[in-house]
Amino acid sequence: MGDIFDLSTVAKRVRFLGILEAVTWVFLLTGSVLKRLPEPITWPVMVFGMTHGVVFVLFAITCLIASRELEWPGKTTLLALASAIVPFATIAFERWAIRTGQLGELSQAGGPAVARS
Repeated sequence: MGDIFDLSTVAKRVRFLGILEAVTWVFLLTGSVLKRLPEPITWPVMVFGMTHGVVFVLFAITCLIASRELEWPGKTTLLALASAIVPFATIAFERWAIRTGQLGELSQAGGPAVARS
């Protein structure tokens, strides 16, 4: 999969922000659980909510840029944007986009191996 912190192309930025968006979901959901304890802890929701919001917006902007640069069809663009709304769906979108050739050089280098008998 290569170096995850290499952000030299739009496809690599989509991959990085998709993973980061999924990670921020974990923290946001954890904060939501802590908020509902008998003695609520509310600061994680504020901190993780803001962090998730910033990453969400960056992911959406990056997907719109990728849509233009990689000439995605409308279906791919809508899937990319919708994946940010459902928890952890950005990981599934990224895998689908690589498998179907939607993520440029990541699709060429990271395609599935074909089993031969």
